[in-house]
Amino acid sequence: MSMSRFSLYMMMFFQYFMYAVWWVPLAAYLTNIEVTSVQKSLILSSMAIGCLASPFFGMIADRYIAGQKLLFLLNILNSAFLFMAAQTCHPTILFVLLMFTMLFYMPTWGLTSAIAMTHSPSEEFPRIRVFGSVGWVASGLFSVVVVNVFKLDFDGTSLPFYFGAATGIVAAIFNLFLPNTPPAGKGKKVSFIDVFGFGTLKLMKDWNFAIFIILSFLSMIPFAMYFSYFSEFLLNQKIKYITVTMNWGVLAEMGFLLMIPVAIKKFGIRKVMIIGLIALVVRYLSFYAGGIADQQWPYYIGILVHGLIFGCFYVGGQIYIDKKAPDDLKSQAQGFIFLVTFGIGLLTGNIISGTVIHYFSNIGGVSHAYNWNAIWMITTALSILVLLAFVAFFRNEVVKNNEN
Repeated sequence: MSMSRFSLYMMMFFQYFMYAVWWVPLAAYLTNIEVTSVQKSLILSSMAIGCLASPFFGMIADRYIAGQKLLFLLNILNSAFLFMAAQTCHPTILFVLLMFTMLFYMPTWGLTSAIAMTHSPSEEFPRIRVFGSVGWVASGLFSVVVVNVFKLDFDGTSLPFYFGAATGIVAAIFNLFLPNTPPAGKGKKVSFIDVFGFGTLKLMKDWNFAIFIILSFLSMIPFAMYFSYFSEFLLNQKIKYITVTMNWGVLAEMGFLLMIPVAIKKFGIRKVMIIGLIALVVRYLSFYAGGIADQQWPYYIGILVHGLIFGCFYVGGQIYIDKKAPDDLKSQAQGFIFLVTFGIGLLTGNIISGTVIHYFSNIGGVSHAYNWNAIWMITTALSILVLLAFVAFFRNEVVKNNEN
């Protein structure tokens, strides 16, 4: 293994570890400091807000600063705001600090993807990205060690913020050893659109690219029901160890990500992304079937296909983006897809999913009585519509890497 490839593995590992270690237990912490439901929603929306900055920082990496240097700076700033967030329990101050944390952190998802695909074939990207999943799972194991070995309270405290900040510093140090990724568009004129990081909009003239962007956005509406609200479902079903239960999906994700390069070579990007959307339908059919049959085992099918959904459609989509975007737009393009999906898309999905859950809850005036069968039926229908639209409108094409 070359040092270059090892540094890319470590980049992904720490980048996702530093996030998961504090984000996963955040809701419990907010409950313990007794923030209102509105304040909690705002704070939990900081992730989507952070994605708004992704295309802008992608433009910075494409035009002005080497990618690894920008990543170093963003991780330092992320750590500084996380450290400050650990010092306060005031909801408004906490929201502001975490909003700035995410404005500096969320762009790193697109930036790390662009760096990885600059120094390896894009088809091999899943084998690098899988170390992000390893980091996510490792953060959960780390919390267990903190509780059982060091006898410290972890979940529901401010301690995860400190560990997130410390990991960010470690990640920044490792960033200094990444292969050099100079700005491919350095010296080119910057338009008004480029200043805001939306140079990728030029690619929307291409039919397939436009369809991919639109359906990626729409796919987040059903995706959000699991990503943001499945823990509420598990709590309502009285399932113990909610975080551990959902982590089965991340563990499965590791295996599926390693299979993506082989699948792309055999089936092509279009079919791989279709497989991901089929898995999305299977997830919600499983949840619906479990409710109808009054059995819990189908729920685990829906959890385990998470990696198939994420790997085939969303990571497959990143590979598609890398091949479609010219060299001087690659970082912007990766930031743009995260803005569309985990930014605007997830925020829209959260609002729609929350509205659906509210409509089908508190039945007959009974607090927290849910009609989950109706909720999963609607989410399944939305998933089927996205799948059919993708099959009908996204054309098969031979995609090659663009050049300047």
